[in-house]
Amino acid sequence: MTNLGREFAEPTPLEPGEGSVLLIAADVDEAAILLGKLGAVTEESLRVEWVTSLQDGVERLRDGGVAATVLDLSLPGSETNESLDTLFRAASDVPILILSETSTEAAARQAVRNGAHNYLLKEEADGSELRRAVRRMVYRHAAETVAIKIEIANAILDSIGEAVLTTDKLGGVTYLNLFAEKMTGWSRKEATGRPVGEVLRLVDSATGEAVDNGVAKVMQGDWKRNAEVSTLHCTLVRRDGVEFGIECRVTIVTDRTGRQNGAVMAIRDVSKALAVSLEASRVAQHDVLTNLPNRALFYDRLRQAVSLAERQHKQLSVLFIDLDQFKRINDSLGHAVGDKLLQSVSARLTACVRRTDTVCRLGGDEFVILLSQIEHAEDAEVCARKLLRAIASPHNIDNRSLDVSVSIGGSVYPDDAPDAEALMMHADAAMYEAKLHGRNGYEFFRSDMRVRIASRLLLERDLRYALGGHQFLLHYQPKVNLDTGRITGMEALIRWQHPEHGLLLPESFISIAEECGLIVSIGQWVLLEACHQSRAWNDAGLGAMPIAVNVSAAEFRAKDFLSCVRAVLIATGVEPGNLELEITETVLMEDAESTLITLQNLKAMGVQIAIDDFGTGYSSFSYLQRFPVDTMKVDRSFVQEVTSDPDGINLVSAMIGIGKSLKQHVIAEGVENQSQLDYLQQHGCTEAQGFLFSPPLPAELAERLFGTVLGRPASAALPV
Repeated sequence: MTNLGREFAEPTPLEPGEGSVLLIAADVDEAAILLGKLGAVTEESLRVEWVTSLQDGVERLRDGGVAATVLDLSLPGSETNESLDTLFRAASDVPILILSETSTEAAARQAVRNGAHNYLLKEEADGSELRRAVRRMVYRHAAETVAIKIEIANAILDSIGEAVLTTDKLGGVTYLNLFAEKMTGWSRKEATGRPVGEVLRLVDSATGEAVDNGVAKVMQGDWKRNAEVSTLHCTLVRRDGVEFGIECRVTIVTDRTGRQNGAVMAIRDVSKALAVSLEASRVAQHDVLTNLPNRALFYDRLRQAVSLAERQHKQLSVLFIDLDQFKRINDSLGHAVGDKLLQSVSARLTACVRRTDTVCRLGGDEFVILLSQIEHAEDAEVCARKLLRAIASPHNIDNRSLDVSVSIGGSVYPDDAPDAEALMMHADAAMYEAKLHGRNGYEFFRSDMRVRIASRLLLERDLRYALGGHQFLLHYQPKVNLDTGRITGMEALIRWQHPEHGLLLPESFISIAEECGLIVSIGQWVLLEACHQSRAWNDAGLGAMPIAVNVSAAEFRAKDFLSCVRAVLIATGVEPGNLELEITETVLMEDAESTLITLQNLKAMGVQIAIDDFGTGYSSFSYLQRFPVDTMKVDRSFVQEVTSDPDGINLVSAMIGIGKSLKQHVIAEGVENQSQLDYLQQHGCTEAQGFLFSPPLPAELAERLFGTVLGRPASAALPV
């Protein structure tokens, strides 16, 4: 008898939903009467199904397709709260009407209080009344559901950082979110029904002439092929006359049949985005600590200055500056004092030169100055003496008087070198000559200083033999989940075991490898060796440890890069998902379209992709959204500032937010102390790596960390 009522009445649509009415009643005769009332063949007829027990009712509701439920309280056990709760949980989105005898009316009222929609007394409910009650219940529930969805949608639209405006198919405004109200100066009530061109006044940024808002353009012609159009570089004239740049994106809205219903306009305040981009560009081209131009910006200015000097037959000079025994200050007074001293030195260097000159911090305690135009070579020596005197005056740091000196090396164009790179190399050689002569002095390049340059060439020669001589090795630094303290992967980092100079870090030879064309071969060796090690750990029963490998610009742009990655995965048997390639932000943006194709091919293999040193390059947010990137690594230079520099704090927080918005893992590099870790955890950073957890280790030591918890300093985490 359970399924008797499934096809009792002729099926007819139940508007506004698409389900049937489920009758739960045990008594066959009474159920037949109720089915007749509900399913009478009239214009109001309903599609009705019938089950005879609560359990059958619960199972039917879980199958879906039920628009309303009618429960007969005379059903055995239906008057208990536990039974009703079971039914309500199974039908949390389906309205329930209770049918009750007069004797069970109290239980019916309790059922309504517990979640039922309403109740009717059987003796008072004829067929019409019962059908109307069911229909009212369905319509009311549907209206409430739609109202809730609209409220949620409006809340979401009001919370996003873009203005959203909708129109009907004739271009009349139908909706503005709060951001659009602020941007246009029109309230939602005032704007509704007005032409979109009146509410959204757009003019050309250069000429001030009116610009089409794009709605008509999208609506006309073959809109299915041009369903979205962007109006770039426009100026929005707010209702009060205030103007600011915007980017406007227009998208067609269609109904289920594909007919146009109107348009949605998403409007972004480009002036703010431009300010952010300019700040990101400034950060990318300036040293975080001193705000001086960094190496990249300095080389750009130096090359331009050399070209200008060549055309105008002028001279210029490069002064390479290194603080004497700065490490002693860092070791004795701490890095915080050392940083403040570097800031003091940078201020004095800047004060000693002209506005047309450039002072740059190369890194650490090294600075370089471009004297863009000098009349005589001796003018550079005058400047060097001025710099020595300025730096020698005591520096007041945290109520301490610190004395510091510098060694300065100089070179002059065109007498000492014909191009920017040679000028820098010769100034560097002269600076080391000044140190050899007792520091706190200056030297200018002489031909006998070429010995130092020759030493560098010897290092380049040795580098060419290093790969074939098996002098390279890899160390591994763990990446740690900040919630669990567990290792999520290892980053492979190259080292050079030089036969004469000992263990060399990449900073001392990678730039040489790039200049002499060896970086691609070295990168391929690192990729193969890291994957071999990952497979060895797995074969030893230590588990499949994800491995991360840095990819240089030259390697990433090589024609055989993709085939090389594929060959390594096949040769080593490493699962593609356990290999992560770290590519710097700068490399990604060099040729964004070509980069996108390469990344898509890597993702097709199943390889994971990370943006390395995020924040040090110039990224377009639109391209970051398009790039299939899994992980964003915040550069260590920003992490080191989170506890001392408010701007650094804001930048790191913003970077974490960007990563989350792009649904990427966020890894902070260079975590060295607990305060940095606390900040990252508070701001929802996913993972981190750094000396706080573990330094880079040889493979045999790194594998001892497997399975340990590294949510504490490395000294406590390293297994004995």
